[in-house]
Amino acid sequence: MSEMYQKEVPLYGDLIDLVTEVNTAVLSEQPEVRQQLEHTGELDRLNMERHGAIRLGTAHELSMMRRLFAVMGMYPVGYYDLAPAGVPVHSTAFRAIDTQSLNNSPFRVFTSLLRLDLITDEALKQEAITALNKRNIFTDKVINLIKRFETQGGLTADEAQQFVKEALETFRWHDKTPVSKTLYQRLLAQHGLIADVVGFKGPHINHLTPRTLDIDAVQAGMQAKGIPPKAIIEGPPKRDCPILLRQTSFKALEEPVSFQTPEGSYETGHHTARFGEIEQRGVALTPKGRELYDRLLNQARNQLQATPNADNATEYYQILEKSFEAFPDDYLTLHNEALAYFYYQVADDVAASGDDINAHTDDEAQTNALSDSVSKQTLSELIEQKIIRLEPIVYEDFLPVSAAGIFQSNLHDAEQSHYEGSSNQQAFERALGASVYDELALYQTMQHQSLKACLSTLGSDV
Repeated sequence: MSEMYQKEVPLYGDLIDLVTEVNTAVLSEQPEVRQQLEHTGELDRLNMERHGAIRLGTAHELSMMRRLFAVMGMYPVGYYDLAPAGVPVHSTAFRAIDTQSLNNSPFRVFTSLLRLDLITDEALKQEAITALNKRNIFTDKVINLIKRFETQGGLTADEAQQFVKEALETFRWHDKTPVSKTLYQRLLAQHGLIADVVGFKGPHINHLTPRTLDIDAVQAGMQAKGIPPKAIIEGPPKRDCPILLRQTSFKALEEPVSFQTPEGSYETGHHTARFGEIEQRGVALTPKGRELYDRLLNQARNQLQATPNADNATEYYQILEKSFEAFPDDYLTLHNEALAYFYYQVADDVAASGDDINAHTDDEAQTNALSDSVSKQTLSELIEQKIIRLEPIVYEDFLPVSAAGIFQSNLHDAEQSHYEGSSNQQAFERALGASVYDELALYQTMQHQSLKACLSTLGSDV
């Protein structure tokens, strides 16, 4: 997919080169960052880490997409309603859900379903539904392979190669549209994203996103290399201990397209939606930490009294940094105040010595007594004594306000749209054909499993 997108959007290849340069410099100049990534297993995955984004139009498309991603061990995690931020979609992210699988394949696809119920023009809504119902975004071969996977519990190596080839067709860019230029322009007048979903043959990748270790350096590097960046880095401010997710992008390209006429011929036009994005990921936050993050972000935006943009970027960053002074910026405090999730690991010197608490006795009773004594010690004491170390669990998911900010800045909408209507996770899950995973529960499980393994190594039970 990355290779295909680089051919379709050559500027994305330039972005990959820039991110690689920045990451190489950070790893060379900041050995503590390299060590942290080694401890969490993220170092090997860094250069292959990507997330993509697609937009779907119907419940059938979403349900089949869920089945397609399941073949690759990717499952729907989280529910995101972007309508309150002016984008008429709700979304989930397909990704792996355990630490080992994430390190083996750190690819995520942010997948949005158009909320047709938010289109206020009834006639236009019906035309959009008709256009979407006419299209088929999956090849017959990939559907058959999905069914075979579900029946057999897997695919052969040859079938897997065929599956990749066929699945890629779903995400390919097509410059000939199945709708008229008139309908496209009416959809565009409603919202750029609606035109991007309804107006095309399939859910072309609208962006791919490499992971950087220093997004501020990439933002400056884009400007230096003549890659036009968006004005604002979305998410939290720059910190010593990164949290959640920071994102930026280069501006969407204006691409030539051909619109179908009633006679079956085509007339020329253009479309703007596809871009390149960059992300910097930090530690995952607990519900308490997320509540604090949301409160401080809202506080900063309310103080700005405007949507962050090129004209107020400097002022916004100053307000944001001041607001987030209330958010602790060291890992130990984040842990002790239950603001973030961490892996617990036996310190290298303890593990290397093999000097666990059971090594001093062969007497079962004494061993059990020692184990009991460790289990009664507070975790903070083990950390303070440097028997156990903390390593941040990387945030694998997304932020609705940030996603909306990225989308809006690349749709060329003059004003931020506003949509009335409540969040509807139940309707989304009915369309999906499954419940989404709770991302916070996944992080909690990862933290608990690491503690259990840690204390088991030390000869104790959780």
